[in-house]
Amino acid sequence: AGVAVIVELAAVLMENPDLPHGPVRILFTCDEEIGRGVDHVDIAKVGAVACYTLDGAGADDVDVETFSADQATVTVRGANIHPSIAKDRMVNALRAAGMFLDRLPRHELSPETTADRQGFIHPYHVEGGVAEATIKLILRDFDTAELAVHAERLRSLAKEVETASPGIRIDVATRPQYRNLGDGLAQEPRAVAYAVEAHQRLGREAKRTIVRGGTDGSLLTERGLPTPNLSTGQHNPHSPLEWACLDEMVLAARVLVQLVQVWCETSSD
Repeated sequence: AGVAVIVELAAVLMENPDLPHGPVRILFTCDEEIGRGVDHVDIAKVGAVACYTLDGAGADDVDVETFSADQATVTVRGANIHPSIAKDRMVNALRAAGMFLDRLPRHELSPETTADRQGFIHPYHVEGGVAEATIKLILRDFDTAELAVHAERLRSLAKEVETASPGIRIDVATRPQYRNLGDGLAQEPRAVAYAVEAHQRLGREAKRTIVRGGTDGSLLTERGLPTPNLSTGQHNPHSPLEWACLDEMVLAARVLVQLVQVWCETSSD
């Protein structure tokens, strides 16, 4: 949906050469869904003061915050031996991994029990055997400082399981993924203000929204290129019932046409 909206903007600008606008850079990337979409983007070569991703939901949304995100890898190590002689010798990493998972919060701090600005700890992949098992988790929060709190909770649970399971060793490692879009948008307030103005010129009221996920804009903003996220008319993302609304896609393209004019008329950059 986002690609179609962007290409429609390009078509409108090419078909209407008298339509006022400044330099417009269009950038298509892959691997956004695995957090690698802008790994090789040269910010200096792009040469922009602001950017917009087209990866948003319903009409009129202007995403001004995203989660901050870390990934955690929990490695559980036991000791394997043939089951026939395992008494008092085998230490099953799978059982310890199950104990760890069972101790994770269920009624709070999980995706299925949180909403709005609440963060979570989400185990999404488990693999392994008796000798070693690995649990992959994602840590999410709008308050970046809370990620360290979530990580410390995992380490505390790991110690509990080690105490309850003699012979088990558990390592918890975390790595950054992206940071809250809102942390960096203040560098260039025009990015959001002009998007709001573009909606107003169409008689629409933009909604400053938060997204319980991340965008390429989160990473671009962190690297110094403020990048709000705009609507593409998508709904139920990442589900079997994902769909896009054609009318909202048309509106999204109209918003972009207005947006390039706002930048041209009100900015000297």
